[in-house]
Amino acid sequence: MSRTPDAPDVLVVGGGIIGMVTAWRTAQRGLRVAVADPEPGGGAARVAAGMLAAVTELHYGEQTLLGLNLESARRYPVFAAELEEASGQKVGYRACGTLAVALDADDRAHLRDLHALQRRSGLESEWLTGRECRRLEPLLAPGVRGGLRVDGDHQVDPRRLAAALVVACERAGVDFRRAWAERLLVVHDRAAGAVLADGTEVAADQVVLAGGSLSGRLGGVPDDVLPPVRPVKGQVLRLTVPGPYAPFLSRTVRAVVRGSHVYLVPRENGELVVGATSEEQGWDTTVTAGGVYELLRDAHELLPGITELPLIETRAGLRPGSPDNAPMLGFTELPGLLLATGHYRNGVLLTPVTGDVLAAALTTGELPDEARPFSPRRFSPAGARVPVRQEQPA
Repeated sequence: MSRTPDAPDVLVVGGGIIGMVTAWRTAQRGLRVAVADPEPGGGAARVAAGMLAAVTELHYGEQTLLGLNLESARRYPVFAAELEEASGQKVGYRACGTLAVALDADDRAHLRDLHALQRRSGLESEWLTGRECRRLEPLLAPGVRGGLRVDGDHQVDPRRLAAALVVACERAGVDFRRAWAERLLVVHDRAAGAVLADGTEVAADQVVLAGGSLSGRLGGVPDDVLPPVRPVKGQVLRLTVPGPYAPFLSRTVRAVVRGSHVYLVPRENGELVVGATSEEQGWDTTVTAGGVYELLRDAHELLPGITELPLIETRAGLRPGSPDNAPMLGFTELPGLLLATGHYRNGVLLTPVTGDVLAAALTTGELPDEARPFSPRRFSPAGARVPVRQEQPA
């Protein structure tokens, strides 16, 4: 298909925070960028709590992902300041730290193991007694048995982040095509654009598939290139702290309650986010009584006064999970097609580094070193080859 003079150099399929940061950073480098999404700034960001928890989110077997998480967390203060200046909007970035606590002996043992893993990984975290935890957060339950203080795990407001990215993209000249891409266009064995739901064909030199949990559903993508992304349901509650008592907590509080994970993220405006379930329920986004009950039950054991707060919102969303719970960043086996998806529970945290990595790949044909372990080609039939360079279109 022929390209018109005003056709974009890059088409980003998906307008969530990952797609938007990719578009913004790429446009800043001088390429013409279009985003295909019926509602730019929507997606999983509407549900996410916004914890920037590289340390307290550490899981066994994810040490490689830890490096990418830490690098993105390191970039966040400068990234947030630049985005606020570019958009004229605040993103709610708070360097408030995180407190992870346990309520019984088994959960305390689990937290002790996590602390040992953190220390072996060279991370900064401080073990506190239950009394020391309550000294930091006086509203915690008397039964708190111990905890970890991690001053380097911060937070951002994903909804404000998404809104700021939309404005920054608009000011950078990004073209919004407010329809979902239904089918990838492939010409001469190369990705060449997409057909939108309204029938419009958008030609582009390069295409970035950043559709979150929907990334594996784009038509026209060869089977051996289609990203192995699955939806993982998460239910989240939002409460509000009335009057002069805001904020209810001074920092993010995470807990293990009878083996179940719960977190409470306080905003400066008095909002308190409580989450989140993790459910392999396919494409279901129903808010269930059971999910709400379990979150409130565990949060109440952690913070007894929470049940007196007004409940202002319940919502469910879909995280994009990959087979190894790590993102897919960069070039695929199909020339011209790149991925930025599969971020699972770290999408908000990985926003700065994802934008930088994809913009570099799109403009130079080189995948930065920090992203090479997360090449989509690790899931290809050819095996875990590391793509060093992508041939640029003529």
